[in-house]
Amino acid sequence: MAPPPSQVVSPFVLLILRVLTLICLLVSLILLITANGTASLSDYGHAKVKFKDVQAFKYMCAAIVIGIAYTLLQTTLTVILISSGSRFGGDGFVYVDFYGDKIVSYILITGAAASFGLTLDLKDLVDLLGISGFANTVNAAAALCTLGFLFTAILSVFSSMALPKKA
Repeated sequence: MAPPPSQVVSPFVLLILRVLTLICLLVSLILLITANGTASLSDYGHAKVKFKDVQAFKYMCAAIVIGIAYTLLQTTLTVILISSGSRFGGDGFVYVDFYGDKIVSYILITGAAASFGLTLDLKDLVDLLGISGFANTVNAAAALCTLGFLFTAILSVFSSMALPKKA
């Protein structure tokens, strides 16, 4: 096996993408947690609706938390790479970067897709209950989660360039 290339992409570019991912995921989590609405049921009064009442939104919240934890870890390792000039854990760690970026990006997009799918399927019910503001806030959180996925997918492509090439 040939040794891996020293640096294909500048570590500063990696750091910028990681920070953008982290910002998108943090804002998405804040929007999701603070999303609430009051459903008006004509026969039963009013009911408070929060993200934790819906399974798909709980899944997206878990996906975002996993994404934030992984992004914080990778951001720290990227800062170490920039400051010391060498990769933490040696060159074997490029596989962890590559597969970690792949797995986390898929987790993020499935969380966003679950949220988008549910709100689209329940659009008529959401309008009937009068919680469209709640649904719009959750959709905004899912859109930011999708943006976090895009940044992580780009990072996955960059980390694939650092893998050792077969001779």
